[in-house]
Amino acid sequence: MDPRRPFAGRDPRQADNQRLFSSPQAPPPNSNLRDPFLGPGEARGSNGSNQPSPSMGAPSLKSIQSVRRLEKRSSAGSMGSVASLSAKYALSHSPATWGTPLLVSDYPEADDELHNPDSRNKRSTFSARGLTNVGCLLVLSFGLLALFVGYPMISAFTKRTQTTQGGFNLGGINATGQIPVLPGNHGLIDKDTPESAFTKRSYLNEEEFVLVFSDEFEQDGRTFWAGDDPYWEAVDLHYWGTNDLEWYDPAQVTTQDGALQIRVDRVDDPSINHNMSYRGGMLQSWNKFCFTGGLIEVSVRLPGSPTVSGFWPGVWTMGNLGRAGYGATNEGLWPFSYDSCDVGTLPNQTYPGTETPLAARQGDSHYGGALSYLPGQRLSACTCPGESHPGPVRPNGDYVGRAAPEIDILEALVEEGEGRVSLSAQFAPFNADYRTPNDTSAMVFYDPTKTVQNSYRGGVWQQCTSGLSVTNQSCYELSGGCFTTFGFEYKPGFDEGYITWYNNNERAWTLYAAAMVGDQATEIEVRPIPLEPMYIIMNLAISEGFGEIDVENLVFPATMSIDYVRVYQPKNAVNTGCDPKEFPTAQYIDT
Repeated sequence: MDPRRPFAGRDPRQADNQRLFSSPQAPPPNSNLRDPFLGPGEARGSNGSNQPSPSMGAPSLKSIQSVRRLEKRSSAGSMGSVASLSAKYALSHSPATWGTPLLVSDYPEADDELHNPDSRNKRSTFSARGLTNVGCLLVLSFGLLALFVGYPMISAFTKRTQTTQGGFNLGGINATGQIPVLPGNHGLIDKDTPESAFTKRSYLNEEEFVLVFSDEFEQDGRTFWAGDDPYWEAVDLHYWGTNDLEWYDPAQVTTQDGALQIRVDRVDDPSINHNMSYRGGMLQSWNKFCFTGGLIEVSVRLPGSPTVSGFWPGVWTMGNLGRAGYGATNEGLWPFSYDSCDVGTLPNQTYPGTETPLAARQGDSHYGGALSYLPGQRLSACTCPGESHPGPVRPNGDYVGRAAPEIDILEALVEEGEGRVSLSAQFAPFNADYRTPNDTSAMVFYDPTKTVQNSYRGGVWQQCTSGLSVTNQSCYELSGGCFTTFGFEYKPGFDEGYITWYNNNERAWTLYAAAMVGDQATEIEVRPIPLEPMYIIMNLAISEGFGEIDVENLVFPATMSIDYVRVYQPKNAVNTGCDPKEFPTAQYIDT
């Protein structure tokens, strides 16, 4: 064992025990300390033990007694040493004496309130931090619900299929009047329109109008089935309202030789043509392109011959709330142009349960003298709040009277061996006997040798204001083949409204708002020159209701050709679109 490491190789705890509990070490050799076990005159042996040196002899009795007394003291000292260590390292049975707090409430800590249910805790449960945490959790929860539950549901209920109706969406203007730039030749103004046609003078007062829409039909082979064109659509139906003899088929409308061509055919086997003997065509811009006010001009070559009667070509306009050929949409709308709440809006233009006013029994001789068979104005100014109506609403809560009026550019016919066109507008409610004032403040015919007032004034379905005008006899399919221009210019409204028609690029006649004043006999108020957004219709039909049909001499197929359609408006009054803010139609049509 290393003498410098007295406990090397042994458990230190054993060494500690030995230090604590072993007897005191003997003094080192040659120590000057007296050995307490030796008597007087005695000395430690040379070997360091307490045994007497051999030279000293046997110990005396006194020395032996001294040794025994010292042993007793040593024994007592060892026991006292052990007891003092035990007392030093032992713990009391009461932890309170250790200096450790047993009552936690006497020594509060910072987080005690989180887990101490003591009702004496007066601090509020709602802290700013807690409310912030709960608020964040609520926001996250609502956000997740909105994203994964609310958004899909809202999308499902509010989804709207993208429309191909160019008048207020694809291919045309929107509700704010913005015009998109579309690739290809699909803008509102045809790229083939010559610059010389970008402006035009008013036929009435020489005011300069600007071009807002044109279609030159220069591209051959265009088709007009639903969705084919941004501005036009050919219908597929029977036009039963006028007892037509043809079925309108979209295949009958196309473009060729730089013109729109609408053809009518005689069908040998009616069973393959919806049991109709003829097949014709009708093209509309309904809900795609509309205009309010201005001038519309078409260049037309009429079908057939100016001497053979039977074809019924027409180019006309109508209020967008009604769609030509779809009877239910026109019920109670056509041909009204009215914004008053009175008997003029009621069925048959009479008070309920009566035949008054008396003028209501002085009308169409073909119907027992009844003035009107109309069912009443569906969207009248009498409409009650909450009822279906496209608006707008006046500040006092009353609705503006709405309808689907009609203004015709031309309806061609043959009378007395001569080609003529009716240039007309249809109105409701009706004057007594369908008579409108015909003084110069109401209407003007510019050349009576070419245009006269039509003797037909109307019937139970319409009141007609019409000028009958002789056409250019060379501008027919079988007679010269030229194109000539027809059109009308109009200003919507009450006091200053007017419509001026022209034929062969010349003014034919003008209808002023004064012609549509109120009528005391039928107890109606003024009817405005149409305020509705108007769309364009072009068709070729056959009907016994419009004129005699010379079946033996008609030549089939026959084609009405249209070189262009152009619409102009005053620079300060451009108003195109089928859903203008002042006279909305889109929401009503969609519902």
